[in-house]
Amino acid sequence: MRSLVLLLAVLALGGCMNVSDMAEGTRYHMSDAGLLDHSDSRRVNNFRIQPDSFIYIAQGSFAPPGGAYPRPNVVAEEAFKGFVEYFPMVRRARAPEGLDQAMGEARDAGAHYLLYTRFAKADDRIGNSDEWLDQEAVDRLGIDGGVIQIMLIETSTQYLIDTARIKSRGGLLTFHDNKPEDLIGPPLEQYARSLLGVGDQ
Repeated sequence: MRSLVLLLAVLALGGCMNVSDMAEGTRYHMSDAGLLDHSDSRRVNNFRIQPDSFIYIAQGSFAPPGGAYPRPNVVAEEAFKGFVEYFPMVRRARAPEGLDQAMGEARDAGAHYLLYTRFAKADDRIGNSDEWLDQEAVDRLGIDGGVIQIMLIETSTQYLIDTARIKSRGGLLTFHDNKPEDLIGPPLEQYARSLLGVGDQ
């Protein structure tokens, strides 16, 4: 109810705002109310890195609990898509790998930082008729969710620069045909921006 009141207040103030600000405010409140996809990112440090930093991205082979089976390297793939727009020197591992192997490859490539990720939790709920026919479980109806964990490590010292936890959930208006891995792209791009100090954290 509080979110609906805030949404109406944003719309009422539309005459005092430009269109892009009003649209962003509306999107934020609809996400907060659970109508659109939403994510919550928690960083341990507010560390920033240079835009010319060379970042090697890898994902651990950890299989997330929660009844979903996302593509094995999907977090690294989505992180690469989010980071390449902001960091011109980015490389990604082709397959999941252990931390020691990823660190070795990052150093061999000459990377300044290793961005090591994993899908810590993935809950794939029934979101279309095919999934309903496969499962036919009323308690599995609903919106998808997941948790991503990130470590940013300096390759020269192996010092842990930053860690982050990103919790994502779908929305009532967007859950059809969605999977947990469909929710992680925007918050990973937001994390890339936050490392540069660009936009909201």
